[in-house]
Amino acid sequence: QVQLVESGGGLVQPGGSLRLSCAASGTDGRSITNIYAMGWYRQAPGKQRELVATITDSGMTNAADSVKGRFTLSRDNAKNTVYLEMNSLKPEDTALYYCNADVETFLHMTFMKDIYWGQGTQVTVSS
Repeated sequence: QVQLVESGGGLVQPGGSLRLSCAASGTDGRSITNIYAMGWYRQAPGKQRELVATITDSGMTNAADSVKGRFTLSRDNAKNTVYLEMNSLKPEDTALYYCNADVETFLHMTFMKDIYWGQGTQVTVSS
């Protein structure tokens, strides 16, 4: 009922920067009434998926210690979009980055709330 479209991944050298975007939209006639939280997780080969950063509808952010001071998450509520600015990238940041959103939608007088995931965008940090 909600589609998350990710963009911005790629190959970058250590110390470089990338910007990821994730836009949410309703499908099958459903409209988005609220996005309670939205953000990014990542999964490196052979490792579990881990939190990168999330932001609530009130603007409160939560980020992994490993990215604090280097990554910045922002949100455009009007566009249902989040942006992850990643600076000073390290090889250990290499992973598949997944957008995640906790979304309420509306259709035919019915509200639904669920958690959605994007398909993932690859970030590779290598010289």
